Amino acid sequence: MSTVFNVLAVLFMVAVAIVLVRGLVNMMRGGSANTSNKLMQARVFLQFVALLFIMLALYLSRGGS
Repeated sequence: MSTVFNVLAVLFMVAVAIVLVRGLVNMMRGGSANTSNKLMQARVFLQFVALLFIMLALYLSRGGS
């Protein structure tokens, strides 16, 4: 079961990196501030979810009850 959480954690970390790069590209091109704000909100949410899956994977790999 912890393998599932490991895979999900990695997928969410990749999603965080993609959103981060999209935000940086948007800022470098002088894109909309509203778009940058939405991308930052999405990144923060994805980081939270990734952290949850990392903690669940650690808990289950240590034999949590």
